[in-house]
Amino acid sequence: MNIFGYNRIIIVGNNGSGKSFLSKEMSVFMDLPLVHLDVEFWRPNWKKPPKEEWIKKQMELTSKEKWIIDGNHTDTMELRFKAADIVIFLDINRLVCLVSVLLRNGKKRSDTPPYLEEKLDKEFLHFCIGLWSFSKARKPTIMNLHKKYPNKPFFVIDSRTKMKKLLNQWRDEKAKYINPAL
Repeated sequence: MNIFGYNRIIIVGNNGSGKSFLSKEMSVFMDLPLVHLDVEFWRPNWKKPPKEEWIKKQMELTSKEKWIIDGNHTDTMELRFKAADIVIFLDINRLVCLVSVLLRNGKKRSDTPPYLEEKLDKEFLHFCIGLWSFSKARKPTIMNLHKKYPNKPFFVIDSRTKMKKLLNQWRDEKAKYINPAL
C-alpha cells in the first residue's frame, strides 16, 4: 500500500492498539502535522469540554490541508472520517491492547495532556472495561462509517507484526523517494 498520496489521515482503534505509536512514526517520515485527540480533548482532572466546543475544535483541526489525527471519540468520529483522505483502523486483539494499557499505566505520554495522570483507580478500571468491550461498543461505529462512506479508503491493520512491517516498508519507500539511487 502506498501511503504517500494521502495528506489527511485518521487512525482509529481500541485503547492500547498502537494508534499513538503509529501516528508518531508516520508523522515523522511523512512530514505531516500530528494531532492526538486526547491532548485536544481532556481538561484537568479528566473533565470533558462542552460538546459544541469539542465539535468546533475538530472542525478547525480537520479544515487544515495536512494532518494525521489519532484517536476515537466515536460520538464525533464522523467529522474526522468525512474530512480524511484515508482511514487506518487498528483492529488489534483486545488482550494485546489490555497488556499495552497496563504496561503504560502511570507513565507520562505525549498523547495525553501533561497535567493528567493515569492511575490504578476506579476510572482506570472503567477504561479497561471499555477496552475489553470495544468490539461490541465502539467498533460498530467505525464499521458503520466505513459502510456509509464506501469510497473512503479504509485500511485495516490487525496485528502489531503487520504494523511494524508496514512501517518498515513505508520508511523504505520514503528513502527511495528521497534518494532514487537506493
